[in-house]
Amino acid sequence: MADNDTDKNEKKAVILVVDDNEQNLELIQAYLEDLDSECLSAYDGPEALEVVSSRKPDLILLDVMMPSMSGFEVCRRVKNNPETANIPIIMVTALNEYGDIERAIDSGTDDFLSKPVNKLELLTRVKTMLKLKHLSDTLERTLAYLSEMEKQAQATKSD
Repeated sequence: MADNDTDKNEKKAVILVVDDNEQNLELIQAYLEDLDSECLSAYDGPEALEVVSSRKPDLILLDVMMPSMSGFEVCRRVKNNPETANIPIIMVTALNEYGDIERAIDSGTDDFLSKPVNKLELLTRVKTMLKLKHLSDTLERTLAYLSEMEKQAQATKSD
């Protein structure tokens, strides 16, 4: 019973995989089955932005070349929104020209994976990004708590 209580208290990481190619999407999701996470999917940029808005995933694996809206634009929109700016994004792409890498960095990506995706590399980078996100979230909560304690202390002094 204690194990079940522990599992309920630990929040599973939510990973959004965005790719317009269903085979690529299914392959990445199959690789991620080794992680204790919830996998969401989107097939294009607008759908990805809807999922980001409604679910606030812990990590986004984002294809670059998609119809209707590129991964660059999706990344830019996520990173320019204060509510989602701290979500790490790994761009998954067949592009490898220096200009493409520069454009991805300019749009705000946190990391890259080249296609075809290597399972070990994918899992290693995903785990690293999830650890960083967890630490960032913990730091944010701690700073908010300290700020509140400081306000209470100042209010007590002024009384």
